[in-house]
Amino acid sequence: MASRRDFAFAAEDGKIEAMKLKIPAGDFKAYLFDCDGTIADSMPLHYVAWNKIFSEFGCKFSEETFYAWGGRPTQEIVTTLNLEQGLAMPVADVARRKEQFFYDILPQLKVIPEVLEHIDARHGTIPFAVVSGGERESVVKTLTILNLLDRFDTLVCAEDYSKSKPDPEPFVTAAARLGVAPASCLVFEDTDMGIQAAKAAGMASVRVPPPWERKIVA
Repeated sequence: MASRRDFAFAAEDGKIEAMKLKIPAGDFKAYLFDCDGTIADSMPLHYVAWNKIFSEFGCKFSEETFYAWGGRPTQEIVTTLNLEQGLAMPVADVARRKEQFFYDILPQLKVIPEVLEHIDARHGTIPFAVVSGGERESVVKTLTILNLLDRFDTLVCAEDYSKSKPDPEPFVTAAARLGVAPASCLVFEDTDMGIQAAKAAGMASVRVPPPWERKIVA
């Protein structure tokens, strides 16, 4: 599997090939997709937005931590960093400003083609849901820019549940809305917390690797 360094060097040389996602065997009746980092290649943009705002407060947020916390609600991230670093960042205001800056750079957004392939293949044959740790406004704007909003039968966002991933509640909520048993759902996720949540919900899952792992060095 390509490393981050391999990805960077190969990109310069034009030696990059797309990786195919491995779908587990099963007769799945619904697909549940995380949004950021799964459908949308938006994680790099989110990281830029976070650091733009956090830099004003002297808050350190490493790329490793950012990806490890993928799927956490925005305000939860600010609250956790306040506790860990002894800061007093205004949670709601920081979260709002981060989202606004993200919206400002959102036109740069691209879809993840390895996931779009499966959306195109099964759209209209089984129901789809987006299950995200992001707020509904952010998810709707993201899917609208990608021209994918009408593909999904329901959106389960941060406002729709009380316990976030890795708790199974978000995925269980989506399955209930679609009227599909959890065991018949396939989850597409890019984070360990999301995969854990899917497993806890009794669902099969597909891990969507980060950019430097989604590409094969030719």
